[in-house]
Amino acid sequence: MTTIKVPTQLRDRINRDARERGLPAAGLIESLLDAYERRRRMESFGRAFRGADAEYWDQFTSWDLAVGALPDEA
Repeated sequence: MTTIKVPTQLRDRINRDARERGLPAAGLIESLLDAYERRRRMESFGRAFRGADAEYWDQFTSWDLAVGALPDEA
């Protein structure tokens, strides 16, 4: 385990919020960091999706049609 120096006010906020969620301070920090990293991945995906060119959409449509053309499984 490693100790990090944070201002007293921040430490108190972390401990308060962790207590409210029933987590240890490290668990709260981990969940916040996980959410932050996920948000960044989703933002990156959104940028890539918005930047897709016509060739990508042609391939997407071809695959979509191919998958949709499969017979229904009963």
